[in-house]
Amino acid sequence: MTDSAGSPVPATETPQRGDVNSGSAPESTLLRALADAGVPADASPRRRAEYSYDASNYRVEPLAVVFPRTVEDVVAAVEACRATGTAIIARGGGTSMAGNAVGPGLVLDFSRHMDQVRAIDEDAGTVDAQPGVVLATLSREVERGTGGRRTFAPDPSSKNRATVGGAIGNDACGNHSVRYGRTSDHVAEIDLVTSDGARLTATEAGLRATDPADSFSAARADALIASLAALAQEHLSAFRLELGRIPRQVSGYHLENLLPEKFNIARAVVGSEGTWAVVVGARMKLVPKPASALLVCLGYQDVVDAARDVPTILEFSPAAVEGTDEAIVATMRHRRGPDSVLGLPEGQAWLFVDLDGDDPESVRAQADRLLDRLGQNGRLVQGRKAADPAERASLWRVREDGAGLSSRLASGGESWPGWEDAAVAPERLADYLADLRELLAEHELTGVMYGHFGAGCMHIRITYDLRTEEGRRVFREFTRQAAELVVRHGGSLSGEHGDGRARSELLSIMYSPEVMAAFAECRELWDSAGILNPGSMTDPDPMDGHLALAGVPERQWRTSFELSPASAGRDPWVHAVQGCIGVGRCRADAGGVMCPSFRATRDEKDSTRGRARVLQEVVRGARTVEEGWRSEEAREVLDLCLSCKACATDCPAGVDMATYKSEFFDHYYRRRRRPRSHYSLGWLPRWLKLTGRVSGLVNAVLATPLAKAAAAAGGLTTKRALPRFAGAGEWRREITDAGARGSAVLFVDTFTRGFRPEVAGAAARVLGDAGETVACSADACCGLTWISTGQLGTAKRLLAKTAAALDDGTDRPIVVVEPSCAAALRKDLPELVHTEQARRVASRVRSFAAHVADRVSGGWVPSPARPAPQRAVLQTHCHEHSVFGASAQRRALEAAGVGEVVDATGCCGVAGNFGFEAEHYDVSMRVAENALAPALRDTGRDDAVLTDGFSCARQVEQLAPSRPGLHLAQLLDPGPTGTK
Repeated sequence: MTDSAGSPVPATETPQRGDVNSGSAPESTLLRALADAGVPADASPRRRAEYSYDASNYRVEPLAVVFPRTVEDVVAAVEACRATGTAIIARGGGTSMAGNAVGPGLVLDFSRHMDQVRAIDEDAGTVDAQPGVVLATLSREVERGTGGRRTFAPDPSSKNRATVGGAIGNDACGNHSVRYGRTSDHVAEIDLVTSDGARLTATEAGLRATDPADSFSAARADALIASLAALAQEHLSAFRLELGRIPRQVSGYHLENLLPEKFNIARAVVGSEGTWAVVVGARMKLVPKPASALLVCLGYQDVVDAARDVPTILEFSPAAVEGTDEAIVATMRHRRGPDSVLGLPEGQAWLFVDLDGDDPESVRAQADRLLDRLGQNGRLVQGRKAADPAERASLWRVREDGAGLSSRLASGGESWPGWEDAAVAPERLADYLADLRELLAEHELTGVMYGHFGAGCMHIRITYDLRTEEGRRVFREFTRQAAELVVRHGGSLSGEHGDGRARSELLSIMYSPEVMAAFAECRELWDSAGILNPGSMTDPDPMDGHLALAGVPERQWRTSFELSPASAGRDPWVHAVQGCIGVGRCRADAGGVMCPSFRATRDEKDSTRGRARVLQEVVRGARTVEEGWRSEEAREVLDLCLSCKACATDCPAGVDMATYKSEFFDHYYRRRRRPRSHYSLGWLPRWLKLTGRVSGLVNAVLATPLAKAAAAAGGLTTKRALPRFAGAGEWRREITDAGARGSAVLFVDTFTRGFRPEVAGAAARVLGDAGETVACSADACCGLTWISTGQLGTAKRLLAKTAAALDDGTDRPIVVVEPSCAAALRKDLPELVHTEQARRVASRVRSFAAHVADRVSGGWVPSPARPAPQRAVLQTHCHEHSVFGASAQRRALEAAGVGEVVDATGCCGVAGNFGFEAEHYDVSMRVAENALAPALRDTGRDDAVLTDGFSCARQVEQLAPSRPGLHLAQLLDPGPTGTK
C-alpha cells in the first residue's frame, strides 16, 4: 500500500480490542473537526510514523498529531475527538517503556510548545509549569531562580527529555527516590481537561473548577468529589489492604489517596497514565538542594550480593542507591572507549550511593563509616569515594544510559523491556532477584540488570526474541510467571514506568476482583466517553499485541556499508535501523552533541529517533525493497541530518544516522538528478585539483560580485563567503623536513591542501617537536564528500586506492590533519572497503589531536613559539568527538599551559557541506546558537578559538570575523627551525 505520492505506508494491522475501544473516527472526519476548531493537525504518513512508537516494545499508528500551544487548543482538540469518537493520547518526551505514549487516535504532543516554566514561588515552595517542560530544564530553572537553594527532586534517567506531564502520567521517580520518593510526593495542584470538556484543578484538598466562573466545570468538580469519596467508602478495606503497601507500588491506580484519612485527589491523579484526564499544567513542590554530596561506588561479585547490602546502606540515609551490572559497563567501554567509565572499583556489579549533608567533611566521614560497615558484611569486593567531578559524571552516565546501552550489548545480543520495572520492598530485593534469575534460566533468557536498588525497583531488560512467533510465546509465558513471582514477594508489576500496554493485562494477578472493578469504575467516572488512552490500565490490549518487531517482512536490503554486527539470519539494514529503541537522548537540549538539528528545530522529525522510526516504517511497509529506497518520507526526515556522527557515540543504543543517511541517499538518487550541491560540494576534491592550478584567478573572481552568482549556481548559500583557495604547491612549501620513512605518516588531506596549507606545516613541526620523524602522504583522498552526499560507488573506489597507498607494511601511526577525514579513514574505510588491507590501514589512523594527546600522556610537553593564551574556546569537531573522543584537545591545551578551556560542546552547524547549502543555511546558524555562538559572545577577542575542523573554522569566521579559528597544530606550533 502506498500514499498518493507513491511512498510506502505501513500495512493495516489486524484489529484488536484497543482498536475497538478507541472508537476511532475516520481520519478525514477528525481532521475536518480539528480544522473547524482552528487546531492544526498533521496526518502525513511521515508524522504518523514518528509517533507510532515510544520507548516500549509497541507500535500503534495514530490518526494524526497535534502540537497544542494553549489550553484552549487542548480543549478544542478534546471536543473534536469527543464529537468524532476518537481516542486521545497525551504525550511528552515519548520515553515510555510501557507503551503509555502510543495509541490509535489523536496524539497531543505537549513538548514542542507548552514547555514553559511559568512562575517560581520560593516562599510557597512551588513551581508552576506547563506539561511539556523537560524535567532537567525545570530543575535548572528552579535552581537558577532560587540562587541554588531549591530544586525539583524527581530525576529519572530520562530527565533531560522526559516532561512534567509524563512524570505525572506514570508517577516517575528517579535516581534519588530513596530520599525524595515519587512524583506524587511532589505535586501540589494539577490542571486538567476531562473528556467532556471540563477544566478542573486537582488539589491536595479536593477538586475545583480551574476558572471559578466556569459553572459547568464547577458542577463537574462537585460531582466527581462526591463520586470519588463514595467509591473509596465502598472499598475501604480493599484499598487499605492492597494499595500503597511498598514505596514503589506504582501499578494500578493510586486510589489509596481517596481514603478518608488522606483524600488527596492531586496525588490520586498521578500515575493514571492519561486515562482520567489530560494534564495541561501543574504546581510542583520544591525541596532544599543539599549543600554537599559525595558519590560512593561499591563493587560486588553479582547483583544479588549487591542487593543484600542494601538494608545496611539504607541505615546511612543515602540520597540515592543505584546499581548496574557488568554487561552495561562493558558495552559503554566498547562503544565509547575505555575512558568513558572512570573510577569504577573492582567487581562485576556496582552500586552508586549518593551521600549528602551540610558540609563536605561530615559527608566524607559518613562515607568512611559506610565502607567500613560494608566491609564487615563480607560481600563488598571494593569500594571507593568518587570525589572527582569528572569521575562522578562518568559513573552516573553509566547508570543513566542503562536502557539504551543494554539494548545492543557489546556481546552482540539484544535485550528488550516488558519486565523492566518490577519493584519489591528493599529488604526483599535480593531474594526476588535470586528467584528471578532462576526463572530466566528456565526460559533460557538473560536479564541485563540495573535500577533503583535502594527503592527495590529493578529495570531488567531481557533477551526476548520478539521477531518470531516462538519468541513471542516465550515472552508472554515468562512475563506472566514473572508477575506471579513478584506478587509472591509482595511486590508491584511496575515501580515507576507504569503499566501501559506492557503490564495492564497482568494487573489481575496483583489485585483482587474488587480492586480491579474499582479501577474500572473510577476511570468511568472521569472519562465516560472512553476515549483517553485506550488499551491501557482497564480493558487492556493483550501485552503481546501491537509489538513493533512483529510483522516486519524478511527481505534483503543490499547495502554498501558493512552494517555489523547483525543478529544471525537478520538483514543488516533492517537490524541497523531497528537499533533505535526510543529512549530519546537525541531530544536532550544539553550534554553531548546529539542531535543538533533537533536542538535547532524542536521537531521530532529532526531527531535521530524520528528519523529511525520513519526508516523502521519503510522496512515494514514498503511493498518492495526498491520502493523503500525511494521513500519520500525517509528523504524528508534525513534532509536536516547534518551527518555529524554524534549519535554513533552519544546515542546509548549506538544508532549511526550519518551512515544510514549516506546509504539511503546512495539508493534514493540512483538514476535521479541530485541537488546541485552534491556536484559542487560532493565532488569538491575534483574541483580543488583544478582550482589549485589557477587559484589566483579563482580568488580574484571570488572578490567580485560574481562570487554570489557562482555560489548560487552550485546550490550554495550566498550568505556565507566562500573560502580562499590555495595554490597547488602551497602545502608542499609548508612541509620542508618530511622524509620518506618517518616514525609517523602525516596525511595531508584535501581540505588542508586546498584551503589551509599552513596547518600542514604547523602539524609537521609539532610532530617533530614531539620527537617524531615525519613522512608525508598527500596523494590520496578519504572520500568524505562523496560519503556525506551518498555517492558511495565513487567513495569506495577512492578509499580502496587510499588503502593501497597507505598500506606500507608498517604499523606507523597515520596522523590526519582534518578530523573529519581522519574519522572517514578510521570508521568508514573498513565499513565500505571490506578487505584486510582496509582494516589494517584504518587501525593505524589517528586524528592529529588524538595523536598529540597520546604524546602528552607519554610525557611530552609542548613548546609553542608563541605564549599560550590564558583562555581558549574549544570547538571539537563532531567527527572527532564521535570517533576519537572529546578529551584529546583539552589535554593538549592544558599541557601547553592554556589556563581555561571553554567547551563549546555541540555541532558548529556547518558540518561539511550542510551549512554551505542554500536551503540549510538558516538551520546551520540556529545550530550554532546551541553552543558555539554563545561561547564566542561570552569570551573576549583575545581568547583563542580552537577549530581543528575546517567547517568549524568557517562557522567561526561567519559568527566572529575578527576571531579566526585556529587548528591545534597552529596553537602548539614551535615555529620553523631557528625561530625560538
